[in-house]
Amino acid sequence: MDRLRQIELFTLIAELGSVSQAAARLGMSNAAATRHLTALEESLGARLIERTTRRLWVTEAGANFLSGAQTMLQAYHEAEAAVNEVSATPSGLLRVTASLSFAVQHLAPMMPLFRQRYPKLRVEVVVANRYPDFIEAGIDVAIRTREHEPSSGIAMRPLAETRRIFCASPGYLASRGRPETPEDLWQHDMMVYTLANNPYELHLERGEESRSVRLNSIFDSDDGQVLRTAALAGLGILILPMYIVFDDVVAGRLVPVLDDWELPSLTINIAYQSRLHLPMKVRVFIDFLVERFEQLDFKRKWLSGRN
Repeated sequence: MDRLRQIELFTLIAELGSVSQAAARLGMSNAAATRHLTALEESLGARLIERTTRRLWVTEAGANFLSGAQTMLQAYHEAEAAVNEVSATPSGLLRVTASLSFAVQHLAPMMPLFRQRYPKLRVEVVVANRYPDFIEAGIDVAIRTREHEPSSGIAMRPLAETRRIFCASPGYLASRGRPETPEDLWQHDMMVYTLANNPYELHLERGEESRSVRLNSIFDSDDGQVLRTAALAGLGILILPMYIVFDDVVAGRLVPVLDDWELPSLTINIAYQSRLHLPMKVRVFIDFLVERFEQLDFKRKWLSGRN
């Protein structure tokens, strides 16, 4: 078991680039982590990690060992999950990654009920608006607003669809007026989510019509909550998925504009590692999300914009 712990520690150090962060993740002291790493290197007869006061890096021998170590750990966890499947209640640490908006507005409010159902599961939510390789990052489940993951080892389960809309605060529209055509957006203060596909070029459709519009933005961000907050304060017109602004639209805090024009919708997917024996903790979480989204009727709401 010590050897397994040592290998797990090494892979975390390589992933995080920090002995102290890896030690904290595994609940051990820095001194204990150093002893484990040294013991592993001595048993292998090779230096796996080099460190200076300013940085840490994996050696050539460490890089060669890392790939096999990750494969071995995955096989062990799959075997462990298969054994526990028949009798154990879901337990341990479940690591989930999602955007800040999705985590704050949808995951966090569901956690009390999830905790009530599965009290032995501890959930860690890793907020990431970009799409890291969540297998290497030790993530169990990722919420993604795109249709395909680049790795063939990733399974996808659709969760919902959502429109993307233009909207602004009533105060902004009262002072600047409403755009009547896509070309009118040039006369308005636009806010842009920089991680969208082609964020400064929009493709819109209305029936048989289609338009392409270039944006001249006055405020950009890689986070939807920043843009939403600025829009609520009256800064300008934003373009965001309905899953972020739905409550604001229903409450009248944000008002849709150019609502007869459609932007490409987004599919919200649950992404997870494709395994022969899917860990119970992953399965119950995925099933819980799908169940709650169906109960709350999010797909209909986010496509229609109505409660």
